[in-house]
Amino acid sequence: MIQAEKIAAVMGMPCKLHSLGELSDAVARGLPKKVLQTTLKHITTDREVAKRISGQLISPATFKRRRTVLTPQESERVERLARVFATAYEVWDDEEDTRQFLFTPHPMLNHHRPIDAAMSELGARQVEEILWNLQYGLPA
Repeated sequence: MIQAEKIAAVMGMPCKLHSLGELSDAVARGLPKKVLQTTLKHITTDREVAKRISGQLISPATFKRRRTVLTPQESERVERLARVFATAYEVWDDEEDTRQFLFTPHPMLNHHRPIDAAMSELGARQVEEILWNLQYGLPA
């Protein structure tokens, strides 16, 4: 499993989180609104793609109404994408290679893109399993 510090770094969290328990507590309290934009900046450099992904996580109207903190449910969705990105980055060690992996259909995901699969918790787990298999030289 990826370290909490690496997930927090993708989200641009101002404070250091040292454990998954601390990350879980932060998500349960609600993450700062800006973590969505910071996470999306890592995931894609294309503004339209970022806008579309953002809309899948939180409706634009709802996002505008949020003052400073996301709800726990919204925070979970953002953390999930940050976790998948951090895991992919751990494997590829390059942001462009990580993005290429996330946006390329994968046969083990029924030819869906990992970024699309990661929109659900089960899909994110499948993507993470593929990534860890790649990391450790297992069939992926």
